[in-house]
Amino acid sequence: MSLPLVAFPELVEHYAPYFARVFSPEAFIQFKRYISGLIVSENKTVEGINRLCVHESRHQSSLNRLLTASPFSRAKVNQARLEMHDSVPGTRIKPNGVLSVDDTLLSHYGQHFEHIAKLYDHTQNRYVWAHNLVTLHYSDEQTDYPLLFELWRPADLDRIEQGLQATGIKLREDKKAWKTSNLRKWREYLLGVWRRNQNKPEVVALYDSKLQIAKRQLQQWVELYPGLKLPVTFDKWYTHPDFCRFIDGLGLPYVGTLSAENEVTLKTGRERLDVFAARLKQEHLTALKQGNAGVFRPVTIRFKGEKEQYYSYCQTLWIHNFGKLRLVISHRRADLSDSPAFYITNYRQWQAKGIIRIRRHRWPVEVFYEEGKAEGLDQYQLRDFEAIERHVALVAVVYSLLRAAQQDHVLQQKLQGELKLKLEGSVPFWRRVSQAHSLWSLALFIKAGLSQGQTLHEVLAPLLKIVCPR
Repeated sequence: MSLPLVAFPELVEHYAPYFARVFSPEAFIQFKRYISGLIVSENKTVEGINRLCVHESRHQSSLNRLLTASPFSRAKVNQARLEMHDSVPGTRIKPNGVLSVDDTLLSHYGQHFEHIAKLYDHTQNRYVWAHNLVTLHYSDEQTDYPLLFELWRPADLDRIEQGLQATGIKLREDKKAWKTSNLRKWREYLLGVWRRNQNKPEVVALYDSKLQIAKRQLQQWVELYPGLKLPVTFDKWYTHPDFCRFIDGLGLPYVGTLSAENEVTLKTGRERLDVFAARLKQEHLTALKQGNAGVFRPVTIRFKGEKEQYYSYCQTLWIHNFGKLRLVISHRRADLSDSPAFYITNYRQWQAKGIIRIRRHRWPVEVFYEEGKAEGLDQYQLRDFEAIERHVALVAVVYSLLRAAQQDHVLQQKLQGELKLKLEGSVPFWRRVSQAHSLWSLALFIKAGLSQGQTLHEVLAPLLKIVCPR
């Protein structure tokens, strides 16, 4: 059961001034109500959040208007959020930071949401109704948080078909029957034609794929921080030759992830990476038996304060379709009995230690998705796509507040004086701290009412209406 909110949590009051200029005075109150509810409430819907608010109590429709009708700019909210991070030394962007590109499904039961699509969920091995969130994430040894994010929209097949034909690209007549008989095949065919004609800007503009969204986010990053050449890392799905060349063109280093099916070009011809890695493993184990050094060398990195050991092969080679790149084949076990991971980078002077460290910083975006969903990232009942985008932006604000609190000694001193707790911990810990502060505020509320001569029943009456609504 969630606690009634008789005051905004100190965490919200502490950071809210960074966002005041983005909202009208009335919308600013709704903003504080909404993010307070996302932190404290177990029910992350508008109805669930509104029910808890004793402090600045309003009708539910006013909170709903924050998402559906308020004219605030999501871009300005995000800018204010990043400025807030810059105000805390521990969460500032640092020269040794890493960018990562990734996406996640925000799944729902039913399809009555604007731009929702039937997408494959690899964790459940089935198709689900979901929105897809693409994120450019920042990570360093002290902190991590999303920089930019955008919800993907499904392809408008009619628009793509008409746009392709308008540019003179012919579509096969025998495939058009799929429009009525097999829509999935028609979609795959049409997007295949779209991909093969990416050299034409008017074709690219017909559809925002996840790769196009990621490119736009990286372009925006370069414009916002032109002097920071932070490396970008990503998983197999994003390790596409065109995407890698785009990042290279931005002047940024990258660490991508290859699959076992990718091929390396050797003097003897092309060879699959899994076959190449198996041959190297055998050479390595034979060399060790003979008392010689193997080709897989021990590598120790530090990640989030902890040491991690790897055994890696590192060499500059020709990767089929990608070009001449630095390749790392990495194992976690000294006997190489685990499956190898394959990484590539366009910075051919880098060694395995630095490449693996950068790739390791892809993991925090997964933590953001997990913790963000705990803050309500996928717990909306909104149908309108723009309202859903605003909800996602405000969840990102909540996550950033909790991240900043981990490094903010001024805020910690404020809370330390009241709660007498050791304030060191993860994002879930800081959510519990805010819930504890709400409990503290509730106790002070009851104490103040009793000291003013109210009966216990009179003090608790508005609270009981929240806990036990009619």
